[in-house]
Amino acid sequence: MNFQTIKIDLQDNIAWLRLNRPDKANAFSLTMWDELPKAAAWIDEQPQVRAVILCGEGRHFTAGIDLEALAHVGQAVTGKGCPARAREGVRKFILHAQNSISSVERLRVPVIAAIHGACIGAGIDLIAACDMRYSTVDAKFSIREVDLAVVADVGTLQRLRHVIGLARLTELAYTGETFDGRKAKAIDLVGETYETREELMTQVEQLALRIAAKSPITVRGIKHNLLYSRDHSVQEGLEMVAAWNTSMLVSDDLTEAVSAHLQKREAKFAD
Repeated sequence: MNFQTIKIDLQDNIAWLRLNRPDKANAFSLTMWDELPKAAAWIDEQPQVRAVILCGEGRHFTAGIDLEALAHVGQAVTGKGCPARAREGVRKFILHAQNSISSVERLRVPVIAAIHGACIGAGIDLIAACDMRYSTVDAKFSIREVDLAVVADVGTLQRLRHVIGLARLTELAYTGETFDGRKAKAIDLVGETYETREELMTQVEQLALRIAAKSPITVRGIKHNLLYSRDHSVQEGLEMVAAWNTSMLVSDDLTEAVSAHLQKREAKFAD
């Protein structure tokens, strides 16, 4: 697939999903909002993909929403015509942006965010939709919307409490504080930090390959049940996983996993 603002590389069962506006710090333009869900949908259709690494080209992960996109929203509100219809247009854009970020969460395989440089505003929305997050020590994070007099509306306030807890999220959302990778690790926003971008990419690739070596159907089932349990009660989560394993437990992957264990060899799973 060819995109203007996204680049995709497929290597060893891994899809590298790269934000590709390096001259604009990978800020989310109108085109990027459009292309991200299309890129995610294309990746999801590739049966060989078992994990995704999400990263940014150039010096930054992403500087957040582009001024062009902000101007588009502003023009929709202040333009001539019926105020209700103008605000309906704003709502349509917000829902479109939400769907763009949610498309990453909807990928059936685990998504690992590899963060360097700036991760601001919409960047926080984006990594909150990922399954795992890792960064360089000097990466810069901020829920910046409050400083623009905007309520963050693309997923940070809804998802991040499940990652760092409500108390931490509340403080960061109210203050717009900028913090580095060390603090991100201390508050569990990222699982680990690395000194350089090169080391970061090497380590997340090794993690993705470890995941890719597991039973694909099992990994996909784990992701589905983790997300379902996040949004439902414990009992509902238990019922879901019971239903899942009732239909999915008996598989060629189970036979291969048991055989490999007994024969003391590495398991090989079909896509």
